[in-house]
Amino acid sequence: MIPKLNIVPFVSVDNMMKLVLSIGVERFLTELAEVVEEDFRRWESFDKTPRLAAHSPEGVIELMPTSDGTAYGFKYVNGHPKNSRTGRQTVAAFGVLADVGNGYPVLLTEMTILTALRTAATSAVAAKHLAPRGARTMAIIGNGAQAEFQALAFKSLLGIDKLRLYDIDASASQKCRRNLAGFGLDVTICGSVEEAVQGAEIVTTVTADKQYATILTDNLVGSGIHINAVGGDCPGKTELHADILRRADIFVEYPPQTRIEGEIQQLAPDHPVTELWQVITGQIPGRRDPRQITLFDSVGFATEDFSALRYVHSKVTGTAFFEELDMVADPDEPRDLFGMLLRAAA
Repeated sequence: MIPKLNIVPFVSVDNMMKLVLSIGVERFLTELAEVVEEDFRRWESFDKTPRLAAHSPEGVIELMPTSDGTAYGFKYVNGHPKNSRTGRQTVAAFGVLADVGNGYPVLLTEMTILTALRTAATSAVAAKHLAPRGARTMAIIGNGAQAEFQALAFKSLLGIDKLRLYDIDASASQKCRRNLAGFGLDVTICGSVEEAVQGAEIVTTVTADKQYATILTDNLVGSGIHINAVGGDCPGKTELHADILRRADIFVEYPPQTRIEGEIQQLAPDHPVTELWQVITGQIPGRRDPRQITLFDSVGFATEDFSALRYVHSKVTGTAFFEELDMVADPDEPRDLFGMLLRAAA
C-alpha cells in the first residue's frame, strides 16, 4: 500500500526515551557518533550557514538549518540559563527532516534529549582524533543535564573509565554519580576545579551561565591535555581564560559561527584554527605529539543535528516508537485546497 503523503512520523519525548533505551544508551551514542563522523567526512556536500539567533537578556532562540542536496534538516533550540530556577530545561528543542525532492517533511521529533546525545557524540568524535592516546581519566566541570551523556560517550568511544566531577552545586555532582552507577565508571566528586583536573587527561567544561566566565584558568592546564569546551556557545558566554587559547591548538566545527559564539570570540578574528572535518578526513593532523594541548571549541553545528535526525529516522522506521501526524494538507485534487476545506464541514 502506498503511504499517505500527509502522514509524518512524530517522535515524542516518551518515544525518544523508549527508542534510546531499546537500543541501549551506549550503543545509541556509538552509532550516532558513526553517523556524525560520516557526515563530517562529506562536509563539503552540505549547505552551511551560522545558526539564526534571536538573543534577549534572558537567553537565545535559534534555528539551525542545513541540507546535503537530498535531505533538508533544521532544529529549533533555545538556551535560557535561568530556566532551571523555575523547574524548566535550560535547553529545549525539536527538529524536522524533509525530502529535498518534494519538500515534504519525513520526520518531526523532539530534540531536547537528542541534542544532549548528539552533543556528547560529537565531543567524543573530536576527542577520538585529538585526545592523548590511551586516555582513561576525564574531568567534567559542570554536572548538569549534559554531564552523563558526555561521560558515557567518552566511555563508549575512547574507553574512559575514571571521572572526576565538579560543580558549584554539589547536589548536581551527586546526581551525576547516582545516574552513572552501574555503567562501569569510577566516579570521584571533587571540591574544586583544581582538584577535578588533577590527573585528568581530558577536561570537559560544560557550564550553563550566559556570561563571560573563567571556569578553567591557565595555571590548571598542563601539557598534553585535551580540552573539550562545550558550555561556551553564544556571544558573551565563555568558560576558558584567553591564555589557555593562546597556548592550545584549537579545533572548531564552522569558523564563521565559532568566532561569534565559541571560546575564540576572545581572540583576534584571524587567530588560526583548524576545522574538525579536515582532521577527520586526514587533510590536517590533529594531535601531533604527547605534549600538545588540544582544544575542541564546540558550539554545535547544524550538520550534527542533521546527522542525529537521519539516524533517528533510520532507527524508528518499522518500530512502534512514533506517532502518525496528519501534518500536510492532501486534497484529492492538488489545486483544490479551498474545496478540501469546504468539504471538511460536510
